[in-house]
Amino acid sequence: MRRLIFLLPLILLVNCRQQPAPPTGLVAEKAMVVSAREEASKIGVEIMRQGGNAFDAMVATELALAVAYPYAGNLGGGGFMVYRKSNGDIGGLDYREKAPLSAHKDMYLDSLGNVVPNMSTVGATAVGVPGTIAGVIEVHQKFGTLPLRIIMEPVIALANKGVVVTEKQGERLEKHRNQFVEVNGDSTKFSTVYKMGDTIKYPALATTLEKILLHGRDGFYKGEVAQKLASFIQEQGGYITEEDLAQYEAKWRAPITFDYKDLRIITMSPPSSGGVTINQIFKMMEPYNIARFGHNSPKTIQLFTEAARRAYADRNFFLGDPDFVDIPLDVLLDDAYLAARFSDFSFEKATPSEEVSYGAVEVVESMETTHYSIVDSEGNAISATTTLNGAYGSKLYSDELGFFFNNEMDDFSAKPGVPNMYGLIGAEANSIAPQKRMLSSMTPTIVEKEGQLYMVVGTPGGSTIITAVAQTILSVYEFNLSMQEAVNAPRFHHQWLPDVIKFEEEGFPEAVKTALQSKGYEILEGRTPVIGKVDAIRVLPNGSLEGGADKRGDDTAAGF
Repeated sequence: MRRLIFLLPLILLVNCRQQPAPPTGLVAEKAMVVSAREEASKIGVEIMRQGGNAFDAMVATELALAVAYPYAGNLGGGGFMVYRKSNGDIGGLDYREKAPLSAHKDMYLDSLGNVVPNMSTVGATAVGVPGTIAGVIEVHQKFGTLPLRIIMEPVIALANKGVVVTEKQGERLEKHRNQFVEVNGDSTKFSTVYKMGDTIKYPALATTLEKILLHGRDGFYKGEVAQKLASFIQEQGGYITEEDLAQYEAKWRAPITFDYKDLRIITMSPPSSGGVTINQIFKMMEPYNIARFGHNSPKTIQLFTEAARRAYADRNFFLGDPDFVDIPLDVLLDDAYLAARFSDFSFEKATPSEEVSYGAVEVVESMETTHYSIVDSEGNAISATTTLNGAYGSKLYSDELGFFFNNEMDDFSAKPGVPNMYGLIGAEANSIAPQKRMLSSMTPTIVEKEGQLYMVVGTPGGSTIITAVAQTILSVYEFNLSMQEAVNAPRFHHQWLPDVIKFEEEGFPEAVKTALQSKGYEILEGRTPVIGKVDAIRVLPNGSLEGGADKRGDDTAAGF
């Protein structure tokens, strides 16, 4: 009898694991897109309804976000994409921006060796060579099935017809309007006051998209658009030339893959730091039965925080563009190394970050990125994260071409030991060099369970991207939340330095925070920003799809 009483909770726990949570988000039978705007999700789904695959839908969704979500969707930025085909083949595409050919290590320093304020953050001097169009054209050429015309025409139509301003978008435009005027003058498109319910039309962007439709990659990187782009940047004091544009190429990279219990995680490799860091976090946590601790309990938060602390310390010191620096991945991802890294962890007390090497390197990156997840009717899956870096990037807007430019040059170490606009003090591995790609935290991720597609997940959020993606996966797998519940769940973040745990304002009881403080953890008090806007898809046992669209934004799931 005693044995039965002892075994009953265990049987219930195992049984609970075997019965996935019923869906609470949008369910679609065949195909789905989850993105930052309803317009983009619907265009992506419509492409698949017309017989296109997930790769065709990626092109449509990415370009539609450039129209509907100029805050982070872009032609003037770049990103990363991880894919898993229905036959299990996987891959990754790096279409991250690059430093111009004229770039050099000290380009943002004055004659005394001090960092020039705003030079790497605002206006033309902050702009890296854009990668988005190279990325989507590369994807279409390799995997697309529909003609580019069918994919791009609804996006061009959206740009001409215009996009209705949401409440959140209206607030963002108002917040940054003075900066738009400061950088571009008072006659620029976004000097206009746009309020909720207004329609913004993008005829200049539609014209640029038509040139890309007509000439493909060369419609952006050569010819009229390239000439106008390079002239515009140089007139404003920036560095990008026609040669920079002509030489830009997106690069296929092998993803980071690893097992966590009976999951296989497929995520982005450097120059994204996301894959390496999430790999380290999960492997340090793997020996523990965290399902038993409870969702967002003090023990779960403590275990995750200590793993993240150690992983971010490694991230900041070792990672950069693998085409320029040697990254010791075989050591960083080795089980014995990670076990040793975590050997001083104790549930009794916090491990101060000053006791965890390496050096004082604080990571606070831009939050203004966007993510979308796609699954098609054949079971092909795409996870893509794209960005301009800051909100509306460098704030530099070409009225003639119809889009904002990135300020990605600030993601390099302008000077080792000196913080960038987000407090990031970079290491030598991420110093500036011509045609080098800057380090990023973007973490597009696909998850398999028992060899089958299980989840597609990603988020914006700068340095919080990695922890938000990891917590979303754990919420579904370990704590049996639905996809939408996992996306809605309150999140927390620790990144080694500063040595504080950030909690989203709602959802964490005071008792949890007090329990952690009693063990020596410092809690960031007061207003804290949202941690990520996760857009994710879960494959249900019957093969249908549940979308998780983040309520923190205007994010929307669409499917059929």
